[in-house]
Amino acid sequence: MVKKRVKRAVKALMKPKEARLNPKAFGFALGILCAVSMVLFSLWVIFVGTGQELVDLTASFYFGYSTTITGMLLGAIYGFIDGFIGGFIFAWLYNKFV
Repeated sequence: MVKKRVKRAVKALMKPKEARLNPKAFGFALGILCAVSMVLFSLWVIFVGTGQELVDLTASFYFGYSTTITGMLLGAIYGFIDGFIGGFIFAWLYNKFV
């Protein structure tokens, strides 16, 4: 009796489980990461002074993004939206093909 239970438990542990991602949660997490990255990068450019060329290049894609307070907030919003959409699509595709 005990051996059967142990065997079933071992089989259950050894059986690979399906790994699924929650697209909303993954998108939200990636969106926050991208938003924080945009703010930290802007602060880096303000305080260290290097990377202004990359800010200018990014501003050509994100209207209003700059190294000002308003520009940082706009960059964070753009970063969150892009990160959320990208993370959502990635998790959705991952769940489809895995």
